[in-house]
Amino acid sequence: MIVTTTPSIDGKKTDKYLGIVSGEAIIGANFLKDFMAGIRDFVGGRSSAYERVLREAKDQALAEMEAIARERGANAILGVDLDYETIGQHGSMLMVTASGTAVVVE
Repeated sequence: MIVTTTPSIDGKKTDKYLGIVSGEAIIGANFLKDFMAGIRDFVGGRSSAYERVLREAKDQALAEMEAIARERGANAILGVDLDYETIGQHGSMLMVTASGTAVVVE
């Protein structure tokens, strides 16, 4: 499956548009509290543990989106957008969403 943020794929003709597809992943409750506290400790630094968790959530959201596109008969997803939002009481969870247009390309 070709997954791209661009509206088209060089050298490929889009034969069929199958609609918008999306996937979501939510990271658990204590993540943001720990993350925000950690920012004070890591000013200017990076936290590989949190980066790894965010990457896993992004990968899960993309995989769910791809599975839905595959079910519809798509072989590519165009115009992919990733969003990160805090949700829950006091922003205690992070939701990663991936969305794009499922298509069939030649």
